[in-house]
Amino acid sequence: MVLVTGGAGFIGSHLCDALIERGYKVICVDNFITGSRENIEHLLDDEKFELVEHDITVPFSSLIPTPSSLKCIFHLASPASPVDYSAFSIETLIVNSLGTYNVLEVAREGGAKVLLASTSEVYGDPKVSPQSEDYWGNVNPVGPRACYDEAKRFAEALTVAYHRRYGLDVVIVRIFNTFGPRMRGKDGRVVPNFIQQALSNKPLTVYGDGSQTRSFCYIDDLIDGLLKAMFSKGTTGEIINLGNPNEMTILSLAEHIKEMCKSSSEMVFLPLPEDDPLQRRPDISRAERLLGWKPKISLDEGLTRTIEWFLKGKA
Repeated sequence: MVLVTGGAGFIGSHLCDALIERGYKVICVDNFITGSRENIEHLLDDEKFELVEHDITVPFSSLIPTPSSLKCIFHLASPASPVDYSAFSIETLIVNSLGTYNVLEVAREGGAKVLLASTSEVYGDPKVSPQSEDYWGNVNPVGPRACYDEAKRFAEALTVAYHRRYGLDVVIVRIFNTFGPRMRGKDGRVVPNFIQQALSNKPLTVYGDGSQTRSFCYIDDLIDGLLKAMFSKGTTGEIINLGNPNEMTILSLAEHIKEMCKSSSEMVFLPLPEDDPLQRRPDISRAERLLGWKPKISLDEGLTRTIEWFLKGKA
């Protein structure tokens, strides 16, 4: 049996799908603060899927019928987009601190392995590129993004503390920019923003001059990496970057999506938000060495699938 916190979110729902396809019984815990019931609606009648609507900042071991039967816990619960963690800044801090504590206690009670879904945001606005897991980051601890950046840094520290004190089997995955179907249209992330604007021929909003860089990993590749991080031998206590190392500017991404959507949209340039990273690119050599993992799906293929999903009006 596998527990997925945040299982109704963008990444969590795809992970639930993949686990069920592999024969696991999945307990999905979500309070729907940013997750969507639509993401898991197709699973509700599956005997291998159980939905527990609950806020994990409240202890929940009593909601798990037999904690000792838990094989592992994927801890994904947290607002994850700038729009969400700005609107829910305190909730973001609490779910990554108290919520993570409650997850680790459930794991300790049942002897389950924990995968903490952390983020490339722990690197802040990096001074080195690409970013390896050994880089400590450059984070403003009181800036507008701190509620997410520092919350995830604390969650990592707490997870490692449980590993050191109790010998708990843990692995931390730092997720870089990921995209694909089930992204919410208004969550403020750049790929859904550009796609929706391009499809409706509205101006594409580029922040700054668009020279800041990101790398984009398709959801199927990320899910493969999460599964390998959890189930591969030799990952206990490890911190692993998961993302696509192919870097591009935001302006070039906007132009590319505009072309793919055959859009007449213009580019509109807005001020760069405070503390917005100027560069973000993962060093995935550790993932390649430990997991035999690297992204397989090209940007064009991933964007094509995502645009088709938006065209169906599902966002």
